Amino acid sequence: MCIVAIAWQLFDELPLVLLSNRDEFLQRPTEPLHQWADKPIFAGRDAQSGGTWLGIHQQPYDDFYEQNGRWAAVLNFRDGVQASNDERSRGALVADFLTSNISPMAFARQISLQDYAGFNLIVGDSKQAVIVNNRGHAPTPLYAGLHVFSNGQPEEGWFKTERLRGRLRQEILPLISENSAADYWQDAAFKVLSDNTQAAVEKLPDTGIDIKIEQALSSIYIESANLTGIATEGTNNAMPSYGTRTQSILTLQRDTAKDAGFQAILISRECSH
Repeated sequence: MCIVAIAWQLFDELPLVLLSNRDEFLQRPTEPLHQWADKPIFAGRDAQSGGTWLGIHQQPYDDFYEQNGRWAAVLNFRDGVQASNDERSRGALVADFLTSNISPMAFARQISLQDYAGFNLIVGDSKQAVIVNNRGHAPTPLYAGLHVFSNGQPEEGWFKTERLRGRLRQEILPLISENSAADYWQDAAFKVLSDNTQAAVEKLPDTGIDIKIEQALSSIYIESANLTGIATEGTNNAMPSYGTRTQSILTLQRDTAKDAGFQAILISRECSH
């Protein structure tokens, strides 16, 4: 189901700090973070549908990599509407943006929204970041600040989004302000992403699923759980095991070798259940 936090244009040296948990059925085949051979993309890959949940543009050459600062992340939208077999993979939206050359806003405006199951998509470069979904939220630029998105409308304050927002403000953003070097704050950020505190029943959103499943999905980090009743997209067969599969941190940082240039750095940890 996933969660993404974005500190956008808060730090001169790090205009983008993105933290992400990818939650997925444990049986779904997945390739870890790598340079794709067929596209100029550095990302993990959904081996079932060929897309990705989070990635950056990166083109390998003989002895170096070329980047253009493009990045993107997608989350599904949980509203009880089952995906159908004739819908495109939401992960294709990330790949399509990373291999395009139009602005984030132009890309968001030209998406054929009805071709996909419910999604929240964030696309950006070093200058602009835009969020859009196909559940009534028009393409909107992100203002400078901290943004946290999960599987509802971007403005909704779910327990998990507000808990992550609070912990980042109290624990991680102050560290980055003190020292933006990765080894100073990233271990602490991964610990925050591993928070498995679940919401009390009265704080759960109503997304049309069983209350026990809703509670199991309410934490920042989802422990492996038997979510009987959630079906694989496009089938009627329940998948027994689900949880946080991958934790990632993506930053854009000033590239001292290039005037006014930025380097995208994406790291990920695979979770064991």
